[in-house]
Amino acid sequence: MNDLREQQPVKAIIWMLITGFLFVGVTALVKHNGTRIPAAESAFLRYALGLVFLIPMIGQIRRAQLTPRQHKLFWARGISHTFGVALWFYAMARIPIADVTAMNYLAPIYVTIGAALFLGEKLAARRILAIVAALIGALIILRPGFREIGTGHLAMLIAAVVFAASYLIAKIMADETNPEVVVVMLSVTVTVGLAPLAAANWVTPTWQELGILFAVAALATAGHYTMSIAFAAAPVTVTQPVSFLQLVWAVLLGAIVFNEGIDPWVVLGGGVIVSAIGFITWREAVLKRRLRTPAVPATKF
Repeated sequence: MNDLREQQPVKAIIWMLITGFLFVGVTALVKHNGTRIPAAESAFLRYALGLVFLIPMIGQIRRAQLTPRQHKLFWARGISHTFGVALWFYAMARIPIADVTAMNYLAPIYVTIGAALFLGEKLAARRILAIVAALIGALIILRPGFREIGTGHLAMLIAAVVFAASYLIAKIMADETNPEVVVVMLSVTVTVGLAPLAAANWVTPTWQELGILFAVAALATAGHYTMSIAFAAAPVTVTQPVSFLQLVWAVLLGAIVFNEGIDPWVVLGGGVIVSAIGFITWREAVLKRRLRTPAVPATKF
């Protein structure tokens, strides 16, 4: 009997399109909020305000009976994700939306490397070629020596690495407990992790800024929900290509709303990275191996 998910590709594509719009909405709101509120504080407020959406899942945590080892892994993931989110907020307010979106695609490549180093996955020639191609794509975007590389670009390079570490741990925990527990523990640990960073340089937000960050939390939560529906409706080989459209939406949003213009080098570099991820996804599906590389939206906060 065929997997039910393979019988609903249209549903999966529609929900993945909605997911893409929701996550691009997140980037637009963070960009609009600007730099008055420090990045760590913005990230903290986003997560703290977002906890309200997780109240229905508290019962799952109580019934989970996590072991000390699982608690340590969840907190390790929370620390890693904390720095990734703070760096993402920092970059989003300082460099074009298209740059952030394109460089965010590096995280699945780092996940592939990490899976080989720490989870015992074989790093076959096709994966090595895809990794090299993705890194070339990053160089095309950054063009060192030909353009100024700002702190926002450096922040995104580091963010992609720590996000990859976060999702490698998430993969381990997903095999041991249910998704609701993984989501709630991430939100709680990141909120706690960001609290001291936010307090160190606190700027009292206005009601408008709080409203925008609450909207960020709402859109991000909705995005993760619609992404879960898409994943349940079809295999990752169906949903992954649709997620790449986020780069298109980001380029258009930056050009139309924020007057950032369209940088053909960013589009080209992003296309190279996207092609590398798409190749890995396709080959792993052909070989019927378990995919450890998450869809791009899954690498976001």
